[in-house]
Amino acid sequence: MKFIQRKLEGVFEIIPGPIVDSRGFFMRSYDLLRFKEIGLHREWKQENHSATISKGTIRGLHFQFPPFTEAKLVRCIKGAILNVFVDLRKDSETFGKWDAVELNEENKKMIFIPRGFANGFCILEDNSELLYKTDNYYNSDHEGQIIWNDNDLDILWPFKNPILSKKDLKNMSFKKFVEQFKYLED
Repeated sequence: MKFIQRKLEGVFEIIPGPIVDSRGFFMRSYDLLRFKEIGLHREWKQENHSATISKGTIRGLHFQFPPFTEAKLVRCIKGAILNVFVDLRKDSETFGKWDAVELNEENKKMIFIPRGFANGFCILEDNSELLYKTDNYYNSDHEGQIIWNDNDLDILWPFKNPILSKKDLKNMSFKKFVEQFKYLED
């Protein structure tokens, strides 16, 4: 298992290192000792499974307000996604910056996103599925969203006219988030 620090502090790309032969593959998708060594082990509270039918769908950018902020460990198990994450942490040197990584069933990569980030993903192949663990419980009264195509964030999405939920069409701008909430704290 290989852990690669991304450009936003605390975010790690994880390459499980599958063992492949003519029968298929075997890989460890979580190893308590390795995650503890790197400082990424969490008491995972939920594991969610998301399936999306159509390529070009964007879900996000979602986050939870305290006391329900959450770290995530995301893995695509079918198809392909572009996972995007935005730093909303108080006093972070990369506040308001974003990064992205492609997760797919072939590369088997995972991404660890610490608390204090907005997260979203774009579906790159029809019928894509992902699993993600969270270290806190979902609470609908504490959810927040930033609009996917915010001008200040200037995220380079692969689709100009994505499929969005009615809810995600109404997400706030990054500027409004900063004016109203300033940042996220743990």
